[in-house]
Amino acid sequence: MATFSGPGRAQWRAAAAALALSLPLLAVPPAAAAPPCDPFTEPTVDESVPTARDVLGVDLGEREVTTEESDTYLRALADASPKVVDDVLATSVEGRPLRYAVVGQERWVRPGALREIGRQLNRLRDPRTPEPVAQRIVRETPAVLWVAGNVHGDEESGTDAALRVLYELAARTDCTARTVLDHAVVVVLPTQNPDGREADTRRNANGFDMNRDWFARTQPETEGKLEALRALPPQVFVDAHEMGSPDYFFPPNADPVYHDIGETPLDWVYDLYGPAMQQAFERFGIPYFNGESYDLMYVGYGDTVPLTGFGAAGMTFEKNSADPLPERVGEQYTAIWATLVAAGAQDERLLAAWRGEHVEAQRQGAAGELEPNQLYWNDGEITNPVPDIRVKHYFLRTDDPAKAEEVQRLARRLQRMDVEVYRLTAPLEVPDYTEYGRAERSTTLPAGTLWVPMAQGQKHWVQAMLHEDSYVPFPYFYDVTAWSGPLLENVSGGRSGADLRPRAMPLPEQPEPAARPVADAPRTAVWQISDDGASTESAGWLRWWLDDRRLAADDVTAEGIAGGALADHDVLVVPNGSDQEAFDALGERGRAALTEWVRGGGTLIALRDASRLAVRLGLTSATYVEPTSDVPGALVRVQLDPDSPLAEGVGPTAWAMYEYEAVWTAPAESTAARFPAEGDPDWYVSGFASGAEQLHGRTAVVDEAFGAGRVVLFGFDPNYRAFTNGTAKVLFNAITGPRPEDAPQAVADVARAHPTAATPGRMVLSVRPAVADQVQRWLAERGATADVTRSPDVVRFRVDLGGVSADEHPWARKLADQVAGLGRDVVAISLP
Repeated sequence: MATFSGPGRAQWRAAAAALALSLPLLAVPPAAAAPPCDPFTEPTVDESVPTARDVLGVDLGEREVTTEESDTYLRALADASPKVVDDVLATSVEGRPLRYAVVGQERWVRPGALREIGRQLNRLRDPRTPEPVAQRIVRETPAVLWVAGNVHGDEESGTDAALRVLYELAARTDCTARTVLDHAVVVVLPTQNPDGREADTRRNANGFDMNRDWFARTQPETEGKLEALRALPPQVFVDAHEMGSPDYFFPPNADPVYHDIGETPLDWVYDLYGPAMQQAFERFGIPYFNGESYDLMYVGYGDTVPLTGFGAAGMTFEKNSADPLPERVGEQYTAIWATLVAAGAQDERLLAAWRGEHVEAQRQGAAGELEPNQLYWNDGEITNPVPDIRVKHYFLRTDDPAKAEEVQRLARRLQRMDVEVYRLTAPLEVPDYTEYGRAERSTTLPAGTLWVPMAQGQKHWVQAMLHEDSYVPFPYFYDVTAWSGPLLENVSGGRSGADLRPRAMPLPEQPEPAARPVADAPRTAVWQISDDGASTESAGWLRWWLDDRRLAADDVTAEGIAGGALADHDVLVVPNGSDQEAFDALGERGRAALTEWVRGGGTLIALRDASRLAVRLGLTSATYVEPTSDVPGALVRVQLDPDSPLAEGVGPTAWAMYEYEAVWTAPAESTAARFPAEGDPDWYVSGFASGAEQLHGRTAVVDEAFGAGRVVLFGFDPNYRAFTNGTAKVLFNAITGPRPEDAPQAVADVARAHPTAATPGRMVLSVRPAVADQVQRWLAERGATADVTRSPDVVRFRVDLGGVSADEHPWARKLADQVAGLGRDVVAISLP
């Protein structure tokens, strides 16, 4: 059974107990008399609705179904039951359909009826809809509850459990199905990643972790899913996962929580669905845990995007992937079923509260109110409160022709989440204009500037996408801490809290920007160093981005390089990966071949940790040291050399996604981009950063000659998740642009370089010296390997997870949770 300690957990227990009075269906222990409608008793079913065994020859949970079998069974249910319809919301990278079903009353799933439900729900979340109309919609329209599984292809049980839920909703004739379907339709998306399921890989066929792609929507699977959500906007979104550690996780989530998520969906998660699942799991003696590891900070997950963008109860469920399949499917089913029944029991109250949340969001936006930071689970102090400012408007400048594509892409992303965007038709005086990362000043914005008012139902999404800083309240990070759209695109813009009356027109719906073919494009090769997670993702992002930029590229291997494969190429791009693995894989022959290819005129471009390989090979004057800072994924402004061809179309500054990378130093003449010096007004960090002053004045991008060739080294990944388009333009210039005139020749000094090897994908635990010995003991208990660096104020443990994510690791999250319990002695915790 789960155990809890501390005031935060006790308060949640009290809330759960109080809520049990309003959820009698799930509050009955096995020995008590059965309530009038018990969702977990043996169901009565319509035998004309086929079971999985009828269609597939196996029971759900007997073995993992294939993607094709999932589709086959889903279609069979739609054929057999008038309560079920099916469709395809997207096609995967490899051409597989993402098939989903909607189950509900026959009158609600007739042709055209679902479109009308979606239309009415979108009217309901528009605060301008007259209240009498809104109340009619609440009375007459069902809620929409989404159940999705398998976004990570090797986390399979959510698919099988979702199919079981679909069958029971279609087949059951008892009161349980009616409890759900009297007031709701349920959308079942068994697998969000069919290619990954078939390949048994976490990522999709492009190498993307699609649980990080939700706001950027680069992948076809994500794009189709979000458009389907817009068509049938959810009040609940269940995202069923698996993990490497024991037991079962369901919300409440850990801190930190992004500050501008509406309180209504958070109340549902913490005070309605969390307790409902707790009661169900305790009834059956299923071990579980809450409030650990899985935060709600990064607005790019399958829980935070439904929460912030739709006002829905977005929830991640996690089950240990090492447990037997029947247990995994059964527990996923229990969590999903408890959630659906709790939602159904809310009847019209669910939509009424959902409507109220959007009205409240508009009120906040009109008043310029930002939601404050809060700690929902942990006890302690907020280390970075949201500032006491008013934000009523955001503006995006359009007067730089070189940024037209970036502005268009950003506007399109906003519009595709139903944000109202306008274009100024006349200049606008703004007395308190605050440009991103700059001081407030009075300015006049020209006609053509894009205006995004906060006074709209999507206020929370506007703030999440256009903020200057995420204001991380608590030093625990499951992912990056910065994702501001204008910073990622390197678009000039800012905010205002003044009462303004802009003259503006709605911006027409923007198409996706289309890249132009590159004339005389260089013959480009990509070398993925290894198959570990960091290399796979960086290489996947790169290949996708090259294709999107209409730049052809060939894959090469270490063996191919040694055998002369680069002779037919002008440029070699090496994505992030271990320089030690690269050095070893090349062997003496490959190292010599790569060196001579560059010397003879080739261009070597290396990203992040792979840049260290150039130091090992003596191809650069640059050196590096390990970071002493704790920056687990923040956007740091960098200054570009205006005379460098890498700055073409970029501007004087850009924003680099810095994530515990090495700190580089190169001669001034070899530095194409650098971090601002101490005291420079350009210095700004969006996201969490402790000790970032180590970066002051250091090199971000190296560009120098080696013989007749060229070496360009990025100390970070300029194409991070294929959404840092501002710095990706620097990479584009490195591949396609001219070489700098009179480029300095590299003068390597291996003795001075300190070429230590990088190990991508490490967990970082930074604590005060007073508790370092305790952390060391916990590491020793697990036989963990860690690099330890000590300073008077901080002891940093970089823990090797063997190249897997914290999700997949058997004890990484539990260790992180133990360390988090050390309270104020924790500086930062970062999980890869």
